[in-house]
Amino acid sequence: MLFSIVFALVVGLFVHLYVSLVFKPQNIRKILRQQGLNGPPPTILVGNLLEIKKSRAAAAEKTLVRHPQSPPLTHNTAAVFPFLENWRNQYGPVYTFSLGKTQIVYVSNPDLVKAITTSTSLDFGRPSYQQKELGPLLGHGILTSNGSVWARQRKIMAPQLFMDKVKGMMSIVTESAFTVVNSWRNKIEANDHGGGLVLDIAVDDYMKRFSGDVISRACFGSSYSKGQEIFLKLGSLQEIISKKTMSIGIPGLRYLPTKSNRKIWELEKEIKGLILKVVKERREGDGYEKDLLQKLLEGAKSDYANSDEIDRFIVDNCRNIYLAGFETSAVSASWCLMLLASNPEWQTCVRDEVVEVCQGRIPDPDMLRKMKKLNMVIQETMRLYPPAPTLSREALKDINIGGIHVPRGVGLWTMVSTLHTDTDLWGPDALEFKPQRFENGIAGACKSPNSYMPFGFGPRVCIGQHLAMVELKMLMSLILSSFSFTLSPKYVHSPVMRMMVEPKYGVDILIKKL
Repeated sequence: MLFSIVFALVVGLFVHLYVSLVFKPQNIRKILRQQGLNGPPPTILVGNLLEIKKSRAAAAEKTLVRHPQSPPLTHNTAAVFPFLENWRNQYGPVYTFSLGKTQIVYVSNPDLVKAITTSTSLDFGRPSYQQKELGPLLGHGILTSNGSVWARQRKIMAPQLFMDKVKGMMSIVTESAFTVVNSWRNKIEANDHGGGLVLDIAVDDYMKRFSGDVISRACFGSSYSKGQEIFLKLGSLQEIISKKTMSIGIPGLRYLPTKSNRKIWELEKEIKGLILKVVKERREGDGYEKDLLQKLLEGAKSDYANSDEIDRFIVDNCRNIYLAGFETSAVSASWCLMLLASNPEWQTCVRDEVVEVCQGRIPDPDMLRKMKKLNMVIQETMRLYPPAPTLSREALKDINIGGIHVPRGVGLWTMVSTLHTDTDLWGPDALEFKPQRFENGIAGACKSPNSYMPFGFGPRVCIGQHLAMVELKMLMSLILSSFSFTLSPKYVHSPVMRMMVEPKYGVDILIKKL
């Protein structure tokens, strides 16, 4: 009897694994092939992950690095995804590949991209594997949730980051930007003996401190020092998880008690405890603070039934704010400084605009709005170095996108870096830094405006884009009006993919006080 039960369980488990890992993926690929979509043949369990890992390792060994002494710099961030580019050349602008048992449709056809970016269906959401694999970092926050849960979270969070609310954060952004400028100025003055000192600065840590300070103060108010501790631990967690991205889709790996998994679980627990400690202090206080955390608490109280739901909402979305608002802004600022340092004519042009608009005053929202050339430089920066180089969605039910029947569970990937540098869309100079292309807006710069998406697309476009733009404009305007700068001989141009495309060796510039 016992043997029969065990045998039945073993057979049942085998059948379940076969259906999940073999039959369903094969059936989905058959449906896609019947529509003319082909791609690299996958391996059972791992799909194309081994091929992806091998391609990335080979690319890392022969990464093209250019020193500033050997111009021009090549701004081709799509090259950090060599496997996607190789498959695109082999199978065309729309093809399939596999991450473990998960089937992906890669899309770089502008017409199909438009169909994807204009879809408003709640059945077309964030990939479920992201919620599983990135759960310790993002939880069930606005970046990973779907359907009514996502709609509820957006309803609470989005109004707190509308432009009128961002204007109320201007003092925070300004003070944080001045911290960077004053630290550079003080370093120069402390070492300058009348010779016009040129200081070699590694900007990346300064950009992270600036962005982290803004988000910590905006989110946690007077408790921002605790916010910084939370973000520091989130940074450590993000670094560990970014090294595991190539194992996405392989069943069960995230449950194994490996050294990295144990560290992930430990950090996740610590971060949750720190956030809940701040939440508890707020509940026990008089609620006078008007920071983002207080607004989220108030909004959550009216939409969630109990304290556990509110706590989960706050913990998960504080983690989401970190990833979406801290790291992306810091990396974008580093790239922007690199591009201005290597293009002195545009640096001078934008500096003249800042001086003319501000007339020696501290920039306010109206002044920032008038800085058209600075805006063009930032747009061009995010075209060449988009904060999210790939955007992915999943069919939560069987759906039709641009005439393609997409079975439930299939992911759709749009390679932003490829679209942003497509010569058919942007012209033969697509890999060059030319902010003037945005002189007449996005529609005047690109043949397919839907293909420009530095902040995502559709209903799920980044809710923090207004704050991000204000941060970048304020910081760049204050730096430009205080210093002139060029690329340091230390700088090595080598974009690398971690959670986003970052300068592998950082950005070093030579600055001189004006």
